[in-house]
Amino acid sequence: MRHILLLIWVGLFVLIGLPACGYQFGVEGNGPTIGGERVVKAEGPPVLLAIDPLQNRTFERDLEIKYSQYLRRQFKLTSGAEVVRTPQEADFLLAGAIESVSLPSLTFTQNGTQESRVSVRVKVEVKNRRTGKVLWVQTANGAAEFFVSATPEGEGGQTGLQFNRILQNRALEQAGQAVAIDLSDRFLIAREQGVFNPPPPQEKKDQGAAKPTPQASQSQPRTEPLP
Repeated sequence: MRHILLLIWVGLFVLIGLPACGYQFGVEGNGPTIGGERVVKAEGPPVLLAIDPLQNRTFERDLEIKYSQYLRRQFKLTSGAEVVRTPQEADFLLAGAIESVSLPSLTFTQNGTQESRVSVRVKVEVKNRRTGKVLWVQTANGAAEFFVSATPEGEGGQTGLQFNRILQNRALEQAGQAVAIDLSDRFLIAREQGVFNPPPPQEKKDQGAAKPTPQASQSQPRTEPLP
């Protein structure tokens, strides 16, 4: 019983102590979800799709790893495509890059920024693996807002910066998840419009070829010279 009361008092102390330190932080919206989404089963022949790792053209380290994972997971669920592991198994290849990440301030005071927004832009394209023809090009934007108002304590305000970075990372994850959902939905629409109809199977050379028919020789009447 004493242990339970002690835990309750510690919890109350933490809840009361955090506002006293001046920290108020949060990220708007739900974070990335793993599992539990509705799986879309598209009609018609399967669209075999391989997704290459995204390129990262920003200064956010390892962001391409997370965003590539979001794309693969979301496309498996809601794009109507059958995502395969290797390009050799696929009829179509998806490749792209994280083009930009921006952090504009939404509200700020004399003490610093109170609310910020993470905005990301991702561009992808899908091409036919056999012909190399680009069939689909899309650019998607994602955004998430986060705010932190802290009175940092310690040397150089390190504690406040750490909280801010954690919130920024979570906002980046939310924006990436939104991009993956958007691109997957667009892919499904394009699939239903017939953009990714699988190529017809290659016919064997010895089949379907018209064989030449020998022409019947016609006997020409013989003419003999008159006497």
